[in-house]
Amino acid sequence: MNLIDGNQIATEVLDELSQRISLLKPGKPCVVFVRVGDDPASVSYVKKKERTAQSIGIDARLVVFPTSISESDLLQEIDRLNADDSVHGILVQAPLPSHVNEVSIFNRVNPAKDVDGFHATNLGKLCQEQPDAFRSCTPAGIVELIRRSGIETSGKRVVVLGRSLIVGKPVGMLLLNRSIPGNATVTFCHSRTHNLPSITKEADILIAAIGKPNFVTAQMVKQGCAVIDVGINRIADHSTKSGFRLVGDVDFDEVSPKTSFITPVPGGVGPMTVAMLMSNTVQAYEQIIQTQS
Repeated sequence: MNLIDGNQIATEVLDELSQRISLLKPGKPCVVFVRVGDDPASVSYVKKKERTAQSIGIDARLVVFPTSISESDLLQEIDRLNADDSVHGILVQAPLPSHVNEVSIFNRVNPAKDVDGFHATNLGKLCQEQPDAFRSCTPAGIVELIRRSGIETSGKRVVVLGRSLIVGKPVGMLLLNRSIPGNATVTFCHSRTHNLPSITKEADILIAAIGKPNFVTAQMVKQGCAVIDVGINRIADHSTKSGFRLVGDVDFDEVSPKTSFITPVPGGVGPMTVAMLMSNTVQAYEQIIQTQS
């Protein structure tokens, strides 16, 4: 079993981006984080993204709105950022309040500044395998983990547990595309899938992104499978100071002895999501500057 160290690989990506940014002229990339409300998890995530951006030379800005903001007012704020030439990337932190349609907000961001990769235009470009598409950060991070770990995908059977727009659908498309990594045979599984273990046991690469703690057991994977665990779930643990601990969608202790590669939780996919956001921001800057020259 080879443990995939997401922290180490993310550091490699960020070091490469820092070098790339140092060579950019005439300025540097700028990303704006839009946060609505004070959800503790969102506050923590955005702070980490801000710190990471600043550490590699990206100008990071934060705008915060109350949870009471209307959808129309939030759309106007997105329009303002779209029109600001000093802003190269825009990230709207999810989740948003229930009265705000997330898809409408994501689709209002200028596709050229959509560093989250959620706009319909970028999802369409991903399907068309266009190189200027912004890839959703977590799926892009998964693919980068696979690439840098030397996991073969061409002709392999990939099973994706989950069909969300944020992870499941785009990661399946990336691995289906004619690329390296890619050229895989991809199967999507979800809550309506019948005989799930019989499908997951056929996977050469299993990607778990369903949000159910320790859902994947040893009986669901074949010997030598590579397992990418996207889940981050809090479970009670009175032996810890916080009273809880984080686990993935995969029962790590039970499954890891059967795997060729596996990501831990935490320290696997999570750091890569932030690293690929930075990569998208640099890409956005380069593409915008190119169109202006």
